[in-house]
Amino acid sequence: MANEDEITFRSDITVELVRASASDADVVFAARVSTVGEQSLDDVDGDAERSRGLINYLMRERHGSPFEHNSMTFFVRAPIFVWREHMRHRIASYNEESGRYRQLLPVFYVPDRERAIVQVGKTGAYEFLPGDDAQYALIDDRMRASCTQAYAAYRELLDAGIAREVARMVLPVSIYSSAYVTLNARSLMNFLSLRRKAEGSHFPSYPQREIEMVAERYEDEWRRLMPLTHESFVANGRVAP
Repeated sequence: MANEDEITFRSDITVELVRASASDADVVFAARVSTVGEQSLDDVDGDAERSRGLINYLMRERHGSPFEHNSMTFFVRAPIFVWREHMRHRIASYNEESGRYRQLLPVFYVPDRERAIVQVGKTGAYEFLPGDDAQYALIDDRMRASCTQAYAAYRELLDAGIAREVARMVLPVSIYSSAYVTLNARSLMNFLSLRRKAEGSHFPSYPQREIEMVAERYEDEWRRLMPLTHESFVANGRVAP
């Protein structure tokens, strides 16, 4: 972990599942209350595998509310420009570290060689392609120099007694911030439908790569927790119910 004196550059995103109450059975008992009332309590700890068809029916017909009776909390560490996109999803709950109350650590994002960097085509109909060695070297050099200079200015302001909420104004959006994100399966499906480029999607999406990295980690954890629900989501075109 970085300290306040050591500048660190990263090209990854950290996503950790810290707490979850989420299973396919949660979908089943929530759905069955509409037809059997209190008898649905028998399904709270039931074998969801026997209800694969029900889950698929709910997904296909877009009966969304049964997918809300679960919860997943993630701890995410990502650059601020990723958080700006993430927090547009107001169907999640967030608590983020505050640059008003703590000194932000000098950890900055720099794209690696696997990141496509050249935009080809017009807005709404473009793709990103890999760059050449000179372009990647330019990105690496300029970003490292800019972030180093900005953090030095930040420390200079703090050392001069300037309030943290003012000093942070010199920092770039490539600096990392951390937050807890809590959401349910329905909210997560909405997020994944927009933030992953995946084959078989009824409505193709073209997310920025860095937020797609977050989405990939979310989906890995969710698939493990609710395999039948995830399977149905994929089979039905990755459309949020």
